[in-house]
Amino acid sequence: MKKSMGKIIWEYLKSFLLAIVIALIIRTYLFQITEVYGQSMYPTLNDRDRLFTNRIVYSIGSPNRGDIVILNAPDRPGTYYVKRAIALGGDRIKIKDGKVYVNGIEQKEPYINGSYTEGDIDTIVPPGTVFVMGDNRENSHDSRSADVSFVPVDDIEGKALFRIWPFNNLGKVN
Repeated sequence: MKKSMGKIIWEYLKSFLLAIVIALIIRTYLFQITEVYGQSMYPTLNDRDRLFTNRIVYSIGSPNRGDIVILNAPDRPGTYYVKRAIALGGDRIKIKDGKVYVNGIEQKEPYINGSYTEGDIDTIVPPGTVFVMGDNRENSHDSRSADVSFVPVDDIEGKALFRIWPFNNLGKVN
């Protein structure tokens, strides 16, 4: 039995609309592509790198120290920052003489650009928040600044998992 042209078009249209709805659900709740702007995460990430971001991971868990997180910029609504989680709620963060200490332990940070971290901080990270910094410490607007400060976990959009662009640097980020 032949289907009418209208029924065939309707079947294609339903399939197309279902694909759009599924894509929107995935994009909104599960994964997204994030573009890096600026050099605050250099040398780990570069300007215009594109990252595959897991949006659901912090809905079912909490950030870990060292995670590269995408967060709503507290000082620039509608903008996202890409930073590294350095200390978590309840941790004591101390920056002194260019070194970073978490809970009294000097952090080994092979991912940073240079070896000096500017700042004179000695504080406890409030529960439900994260202290974040860029890997390019001299060129990063992060938790050391009063207008960023401690980032509520609820303002973290996701965890960067893989660099998908440029192709010559394709792979896991950490």
